[in-house]
Order: sequence, then C-alpha cells, then structure tokens
Amino acid sequence: MRFLTRSSSTSVPFLVALWCVALCNAAFWQELWEDRGGFTFANTAFVASVVVVAVLYVNLQLSLLTFRGIGRPLLAFVLLASAVVAYFTSNLGARIDQAMFHNVVETNPSETAELVTPRLLLYVLGLGVLPVVFLLRAPIAYAPIATEIARKLRVAGWSALCALPIAAFYYADYASLMRNHRELRFLITPTNFLNGTRVYLRERYTAPQVAQPIGLDAQGLRPSAPGGPHWLIVIVVGETARAANFSLGGYGRNTNPELAAQDVLYFTEVRSCGTSTAVSLPCMFSDLGREGFSPSRAAGRENLLDVLAHAGFEVLWRDNDAGCKGTCERVEFENLVRSTDPALCSTGECYDEILLAGLQERLDRTNRDLAIVLHMHGSHGPGYQLRYPPAFERFTPVCRTLELGDCSHEALVNAYDNTIVYTDHVLAQTIELLKRNAARFDSGLVYVSDHGESLGEDGLYLHGMPYWMAPDEQTHVPMIVWTSEGLRHRRGLDWAALSDCRNEPASHDNLFHSVLGLLDVRTSVYKPELDLFRGCVRD
Repeated sequence: MRFLTRSSSTSVPFLVALWCVALCNAAFWQELWEDRGGFTFANTAFVASVVVVAVLYVNLQLSLLTFRGIGRPLLAFVLLASAVVAYFTSNLGARIDQAMFHNVVETNPSETAELVTPRLLLYVLGLGVLPVVFLLRAPIAYAPIATEIARKLRVAGWSALCALPIAAFYYADYASLMRNHRELRFLITPTNFLNGTRVYLRERYTAPQVAQPIGLDAQGLRPSAPGGPHWLIVIVVGETARAANFSLGGYGRNTNPELAAQDVLYFTEVRSCGTSTAVSLPCMFSDLGREGFSPSRAAGRENLLDVLAHAGFEVLWRDNDAGCKGTCERVEFENLVRSTDPALCSTGECYDEILLAGLQERLDRTNRDLAIVLHMHGSHGPGYQLRYPPAFERFTPVCRTLELGDCSHEALVNAYDNTIVYTDHVLAQTIELLKRNAARFDSGLVYVSDHGESLGEDGLYLHGMPYWMAPDEQTHVPMIVWTSEGLRHRRGLDWAALSDCRNEPASHDNLFHSVLGLLDVRTSVYKPELDLFRGCVRD
C-alpha cells in the first residue's frame, strides 16, 4: 500500500494492465505455448517478449481512459470484466470478437442468470473484486488536464520505443503467429472486449434512426378468389439447434420421430449467417446477405416482414426467447416469455408449446393473408435440461449442471438431444394446427435455426465463435419445409423435384427470397437465383 500511496495516473493503469495480462489470459498463454511446440530457450524468450508487448499495448489503451472523474470506475470495470472474460475463455473456449460482444450486450436477464455459476463467481472474486478493492483504496494523483495529456503522449512514446525493437527482433515469429493464428487476438484480455465495446458503440449510435423502405412495390400476383383460402406462412426460428443432431439429416439417434411421420423436406446443407442470435436473427430476415450484413446496416433497412406487410399480409411475431433483435419493430409483437400458463410455464420459463397457445383463436379472427414468426427458446444452453418437459427426456443420463465442463460428453449430448426431440414435437404440433385450418388457408411452414452449438468438441462449448473460425457445429443448421396440398396446387409446386434439390448448398441468405417466392410475392428486391423453390414451380 505504500507504493499505492505514491501512485500516479500512469502507474495505476500499468498495474492494471500487468494484472490483466498476467492473470486473466490463461487461455491465450496456453494456446501460445502449445503453438511454440515445447520448452526451449528460444520459445521462452519469444513468449516473454509477447508478455512485454501485451502489457505495453494494454497499458497504452488503459492510460487513455485514466482521467480525473472517470479513471477509477473505468479501471474497476476493466478488472471485473476481465475476470468474467477469463472464465469464459478458459472454461468454455469462448472467443471475444465484435459479434460476440454484440450478443453479450443483447442477452436477456434469464439467459445471463444461467451463465452465473459458482466457478464464475470465484473468478470474479479472485481476479476482479480483489484488485478492485486495492484500486478503490489507492489515491491517484492527477495533474492538470494539459499535463495529463502530456503524460499520455509520453506513455505512447515509451510504449512504442520499447515495443518496436522487440517486434523487429522477433518479426518473423510475430508475422507467422498473426498469419496462422489470427484467432489468438480474440483471447487477449482486456483488448478483446475493449475493441468490441468500441465497435458496438460506433454501430449503435451511427445507425440510421429511420429504416430505409424496401419492397414498396410488393404484391401477390395470384390473389385468392372471393371467399377462397388466404395465404398463411409460419416461419419458425429455431434457437441453437445444430444440424448434426437431427435424425432427419442422418443422425444416428431418432430425435425427429414426429416430423418423420409428416410430409416434410429436410434441407441438409444449410449454413447460418452468424454464430449468435444477435447477428443471425436480423441477418436471416434481411436482403443484405451474410457478405453485406452488419448490425447497423440491417437496423437502417426494412426486411422480409416489412415486404410482406407491403404486399398486404398481416404480420405477427410471437417470441419465447430474447426478442427479435430489432427485426419486428414495425409489425405486431407478442412476448410470451412471461406467460402464466400453469402447464407450460411452471418452471420460471415457458416451454416452446406456449408459442401455439391462443394461435387458433388468432387465425379465427383473421380474414387476410397472414405471416407468423414463432421464435423458439429451443436448445439454448447451458441449461439444456430446462428447455423441455420431463415427458421428453428420452435420452439419459442428462447433464444437470450449468458447469458444462463438469459433465461427461454423453450426459451433455443426451440433454441436448432431448431439446431436439421437444423441438420436433412443437413443429409437428404446428403442422397439425395448419392442417386443421386447410379450408381457410393455403399454408406453409419453414423452420430454420439461427445458429448451431458446440458440445465440448475441441474444448468448445455454447456458440458465438468468430464466423471465419467457427466449427461446423456452430454454422451448420437444420432447415425444414412443409406445405399444405392447397399451397402446392395453388403455386404449382413440384414436391418431388424440390426433394431432389434438398441436398444442395443453401444458407440464411435464401430465406428472404424463398419465402417471397413460395408466397408468389413479386417485388424488385426479390432475387430468383436465391429462391430455393424457384426451379420447382410450374408457372
């Protein structure tokens, strides 16, 4: 504490940087050491150089935050956040890029509560609270603002002066590391989440406040005859369902017993737009495509739901998850998360069958074409065992702890597979509902998951990896299509021909245009080359 009594606005950020780099980056140091291939003098010297460069760089970042009035709370936040990030990178294999940060910020309280485990609290206490106590007790000697700015410039100068010779000496090693292991930059704490914060704030506060209209010319060219059936499309957004565990796609366990008895098509090679709901959900309803998508661009542009509304459809979003991420802002929205149905919501959250509660009554009140989105809670982890009613626990034993690394792989997969069995049931029940309304609606159902999930493969859990390095388990998603006989006849849809195409590569990019094509909505924003049904329709 004697040292701390003499601390300045430059020494405190340095101590925080040293603490974070040394103690909150276990996953980074482990991967770096393994990449070097063992203990040698050269390897040890290189890793030591990385320590020095990392401390200098983080110190430079933190020193820019340390001004009178804001320095102490911001440094406290960095310490606490670094402790949390250290837990997720070390225990769940997480990588913190901008998309992951976006997803974290938009996670709802119930999802956050599932992630709070005793081990996480120990990380926060030991790596976060303890140094914060010292930080709060340390008097920081601030100088006048001009002197403070001069100090920051000196810190930047000394950091560059020290780092450049090291980088030059080990240039080949650093170049190889950055070229072959770009993912390591998402492990360096606190740089990873500080950069994520900067990008998130920039996109959030520079996004247009009014969405640019698209598809204002949308119209259906085959309207129903007076008194005839209306169009009805149900788009079911799955949550965290990976294609690898769907028996319709060849999985060895029968996780789709009810859908197997329905006349559905399962598309086997569908890729998600992102690895988190915050990215994939707005992306799949956008016409931008994955390559052109960014959260700010999507926020400033209308989407599929708006185009359907322009074409005369009533549009309804029913949600049992974390909201629509801005996608449904201009259509009717029903939040069913806090419903009080005693049979479906007795555990503190609602099972996904709540999405069907009262839906028949809504159909009875409708006398127009209708588009409905059902957003499932699906297979969201880590509490997989909470996502399905006890009657659907087909595979045992199951993982019942939120510390996924403490479960055997078998128990973890069992719990996850049970969520898929329940999703199968909810989808089959939705199809039965549409069949019962065949006299009034020519209907179709499209189910596609927002992203997949890792279940311990290669030490990874949950989802949210940077897309370019994400494993197949997080990007390969299931897609299921069903249509009524009335819709097939009305659209001239060749079901057998479509079945022959279901193994072709597809992605979330196809959803926007395929739904418009299925419903015969013509508009200038429609791209027939992205319509999965286009080659199977007899005009």
